Amino acid sequence: MTKDTLFSQIINKTLPADILYQDELVTAFRDINPATPVHVLIVPNRVIPTVDDVEADDEAALGRLFTVAQKIARDEGIAEDGYRLIVNCKTHGRQEIPHLHMHLCGGEQLGRMLPR
Repeated sequence: MTKDTLFSQIINKTLPADILYQDELVTAFRDINPATPVHVLIVPNRVIPTVDDVEADDEAALGRLFTVAQKIARDEGIAEDGYRLIVNCKTHGRQEIPHLHMHLCGGEQLGRMLPR
């Protein structure tokens, strides 16, 4: 079940994006509507609709999300002060695109993630 998503179009370069990193497992690109000075989306190249759809075979790609996030944070100069990684899942998690993705956000002091 491979769906064509907005993100798969970016991965396949049929939709333009500011791609910062791409290999056989993941692609990272700048968010077109950034919430912070640095806002990058990191996605597995294989369409995994949600975290709830992850399979054991996805472990390498999901681990790569984190190592790529670290590399980009260093390249963007935000690693020393820190950054936030966010993965939303389904409706209550406010996931908007049905293609698992990690937000790398930083470049300024971030507030609480959730209200108390």
